[in-house]
Amino acid sequence: MRKKKNFRKRPKKELQGLMVEVWDNNIEFAIRKLKKKVKNSNLMMNLKERQYYIKPSEERRERINRVKSRIKYQNLKEKNDY
Repeated sequence: MRKKKNFRKRPKKELQGLMVEVWDNNIEFAIRKLKKKVKNSNLMMNLKERQYYIKPSEERRERINRVKSRIKYQNLKEKNDY
């Protein structure tokens, strides 16, 4: 018995960066795919973070405060579970 070849409608190509090919003038599908790629790459978050310069000491302080608040709410949740 002969093996069937796996034919695809669209050939898979590696595109550099956040690029999407449009097939059969299906722009809506391409836009959806591009939005998903942008979201998964965290591009918008990085742009938002780099909008202003933040000193390393401020970053450290903010990170410590986030950890403190996370622990605080975690403890409150554990207290309410009992």
